[in-house]
Amino acid sequence: MNGRKVRFRFAALGAAALLGVAGLAGCGGGDDDEDKPKSARAAGAAKEAGAPAAASAASAAAPAAGATGNATITGKIVFEGAIPAPEKFKMTADAFCAKAHPGEVARQNVEIGPDRGLQDVFVYVKSGLAGSYPPPATAAVIDQKGCTYHPHVFGVVAGQNIDILNSDPTLHNIHSLPEKNEAFNLGMPVQGMKYTKKFDKPEVMVRIKCDVHGWMSAYCGVVAHPFFAVTAADGTYTIKNLPAGTYTIEAWHEKFGTQTQQVTVGATDSKTVPFTFKAGA
Repeated sequence: MNGRKVRFRFAALGAAALLGVAGLAGCGGGDDDEDKPKSARAAGAAKEAGAPAAASAASAAAPAAGATGNATITGKIVFEGAIPAPEKFKMTADAFCAKAHPGEVARQNVEIGPDRGLQDVFVYVKSGLAGSYPPPATAAVIDQKGCTYHPHVFGVVAGQNIDILNSDPTLHNIHSLPEKNEAFNLGMPVQGMKYTKKFDKPEVMVRIKCDVHGWMSAYCGVVAHPFFAVTAADGTYTIKNLPAGTYTIEAWHEKFGTQTQQVTVGATDSKTVPFTFKAGA
């Protein structure tokens, strides 16, 4: 009888020991959070809770891509009233320029065609677009050729490279005068020289001049999207690939100011938006 009690007592003690070991194993198999300082536990919890929120915030901060479409806006910009006499000058200050342009030369600030079409008007979507548009990989080009800037008026998407060329065998200088962007002032004394610059912020318009030849000037329209145009010699323009929407279209001319119109286009619409400029308006 005593032998059975002893064996039973040892069996009970063995079972208790096994339970104790199992309990210790169960406590030690977790993340040991209870053994960590409170600050470490709080940091871990914040990290786990904050990771999705941070990812969501980063996603929300990234601008959505701007849409394109198949709508087109075309138009013709004309001048009404007495056509002003062209401003003329002589390029006698530079021997090369004088030889390239003997006699008087008309300034490029007002160029009106036979049918009153107004050239070099910058036309663009001023409002109505949403989203972000990356700059084109292809650079815009402005050339100093024949002692004038070519083109006289042009447009770029903010951040797009601008290749600046000197095709003349004489000293030129290109000096930008922006209000919102970083200015540059570059001497280009050698034919064939090239610089590449860009404007990072939308700005309509950025004036460009030559400090060597006072008659040389150009204007660059910097916008946040690719929906712009410059009128041709007959005053016509075309803006393609617009998504459906309602837009404010602005037309800018260096001498006659700006005008705006609102237009609504469907997904495949082609709308005409004409403008008429007057002297002194």
